[in-house]
Amino acid sequence: MNSEIELDKLINLINNNNKFAIFTHESPDGDAIGSSLALYMGLKELKKEVDIITDEYPDCFNFLKERDKIISKGKKDYDVCIALDCATEKRLYDPTKAFYKSIHTISIDHHASNTFYAECNYVEDKSPATCKTLVRIFKKLNIAITKEIGEAIMMGIITDSGGFRYDTVDDETFEIAAEMLDVGVNISNIYRNTFDKQTKSQFELSKIATSRLKFINEDRIAITYITLEDIKKTNAKTGDHEGIVNIGRKVEGVLVSIFLRETEKNIYKISLRSNSDDINVSEIAEAFDGGGHSKAAGCIINGSLEKAINDLIKETNKKI
Repeated sequence: MNSEIELDKLINLINNNNKFAIFTHESPDGDAIGSSLALYMGLKELKKEVDIITDEYPDCFNFLKERDKIISKGKKDYDVCIALDCATEKRLYDPTKAFYKSIHTISIDHHASNTFYAECNYVEDKSPATCKTLVRIFKKLNIAITKEIGEAIMMGIITDSGGFRYDTVDDETFEIAAEMLDVGVNISNIYRNTFDKQTKSQFELSKIATSRLKFINEDRIAITYITLEDIKKTNAKTGDHEGIVNIGRKVEGVLVSIFLRETEKNIYKISLRSNSDDINVSEIAEAFDGGGHSKAAGCIINGSLEKAINDLIKETNKKI
């Protein structure tokens, strides 16, 4: 698919329509929330009518401007519905099925596993974050990036790049960060909010997960989990599990870190991280109908915890 043609189509759809809705994936992370709020503010600059529809999100994003405009259900009369940071329609958070009831649909994303499910699909699969991709779109639309938009953009870039650590970060990423500094964005403060603060529940969950950490295949695989009982016991809220997958990833010699989180009885959300250029964890996730990036991916597994762990280890061993 020609990305320049899709970009031109996207710009025309935005310029020639008025009523928009912004969607993202379920359990939104920093890039999903950041890109949603940045696009909301950008479209409002263009005098568009806009709704943002997302799932529950972590409290650490509450400092971002316009987050109080987020609603949980979409309507039925949009001209254009835009999905951000969502590779497949299966992962799209859309409880009222409003996305496909609109006249036009757009997907803006950076996942190589994007299935091109919208009418217009603008995907930059080498980009570290959807928020970085939005900067190019904003420039095409002549949207001025304010401090508030810049904060949302940097939230997405910082979280999805692991604090500028992943190999998708390029010179343009740092140029954009410099542009955000120029409009008054406090990048250090965003970094502290996302990486250096923990609620007590986050700390307690991390302790539990650390105590359960197992090393497999000559310590090249690290795996741990939390259950619904753990979440209840620690009074954990949405997003308090964030970062647990990196506990195993930080251990020397570990090539793949795996984290299982029980979301409903015998339903587990899986996070996978790779420390090796030779191991693409999105391929592991795809074996369970998931996806993502080469270094960070996820999926959902139904069944017993023991079987989920065994199946994940078996699939991961094939890649090592």
